[in-house]
Amino acid sequence: MAKPSVYLLNLGCARNLVDSEIILGSLKEKGFRIANQPKSVDLAIINTCAFIKEAKEESIEEILDLIELKKSGEIRKLLVVGCLSQRYREELEKGLPEVDGFLGVGAWKKELNALIEQLVNTDSHGLKPKMHTDKNLYPPRFPRFRLTPPHYSYIKLSEGCDNLCSYCAISQIRGKLHSRPVEEIVKEVKDLSRSGLLKEINLVAQDTTSYGKDIYGKPFLRELLKELEKINSLPWIRVLYMHPAHIDRELIEFIARSERVCHYIDIPLQHISDKILKKMNRKITQKEIYRLIELIRKKIKDVSLRTTFIVGFPGENERDFQELIAFIKEFRFEHLGAFIYSREEKTPAYNFPIQVPEEIKFERYNYLLEVQREISLEILKNYIGKEMEVIIDEKVSDDRDRFLGRTEYDAPEVDGGVIIQDKRLKPGDLIQAKVIDTWEYDLLAERAEI
Repeated sequence: MAKPSVYLLNLGCARNLVDSEIILGSLKEKGFRIANQPKSVDLAIINTCAFIKEAKEESIEEILDLIELKKSGEIRKLLVVGCLSQRYREELEKGLPEVDGFLGVGAWKKELNALIEQLVNTDSHGLKPKMHTDKNLYPPRFPRFRLTPPHYSYIKLSEGCDNLCSYCAISQIRGKLHSRPVEEIVKEVKDLSRSGLLKEINLVAQDTTSYGKDIYGKPFLRELLKELEKINSLPWIRVLYMHPAHIDRELIEFIARSERVCHYIDIPLQHISDKILKKMNRKITQKEIYRLIELIRKKIKDVSLRTTFIVGFPGENERDFQELIAFIKEFRFEHLGAFIYSREEKTPAYNFPIQVPEEIKFERYNYLLEVQREISLEILKNYIGKEMEVIIDEKVSDDRDRFLGRTEYDAPEVDGGVIIQDKRLKPGDLIQAKVIDTWEYDLLAERAEI
């Protein structure tokens, strides 16, 4: 008798992706066959996101698409997991009776395999597991079915968040800060490195700079990085999602000295107006942000800065927005993302007065991106003629000899990359390349002759 087949669709952030890899790893270990498409499968799982309005809408649309596949017979059972289920389970159960079960972000820790086997092998419908308060972020031994290429991986440092930004629902969904021990993280990276293919790890959490505070009594990111640096087979260590209020001089100086930690600082600032920062509960002022960015640029000479901003936050007027634009023009971030403020129920900002009209939010969003587009192009032009180390991610689908890679200054999936044409390349190669031209967000390069 053939083993049950499972297809998983992952939505949302890299933290969700890690959860999806562990779900699939656990099922594969139990004998499930992993399918690449939702075609003739016993079970389809969708790991949802519910961070902002657009993410919730995407999750619902994808669920509805899978329901249609279930109706047509391509899918036998459908399971919805993750943030959307955690936040809106009762509403989803009432509104989507075609779904066979809903699991939140932590209910599957101990019972996942048994629940899914019950779902697949019987006529069960409507899973209702008990929620656990397990002290371990993951089970003591957890396999991963990698959804990233073999040469890079995401490593989750912690779950939840204690920052309580007024616009954010993460603490409602994921709870308070819950870190993994250093030893467990180092072991995981060493296990992943044994293949000899791993070249890069990307450390993720809701706030990596708060990592360890709950179990060690103080932020412990620098100590973790020291241990990870000892893994000689690992060329690149990238830290993502660093809260600006928690980055100190010692951490900056450590990254500046490090030969393995990428000189890439991902620092979501969200705004620069003191009025808006205070309403957001970001626990940092405009003056402190200016000092921090100046210190980072001074200490890490070749640093690549990535940030994100929210436009249209309640009370943001034209003066606040122009203050933000002036700041962006002055500091010229190598990478910048923007979000339109999403009014999330049960967050403090939901009831703030002076909600900005949607059309003004979109106008500000589009203008900000246009400003950054010009800055990005000017920054990339400065790389022309330089030789840089590049990791090759994948072939470009329309050309068998053209590959997409990245420098240490580009994170996977969110930043631009490097296009190189060379039939000798393969994914995972780490090479020297010379930049010969640029597009808006990508570099064009050729392999440097040794």
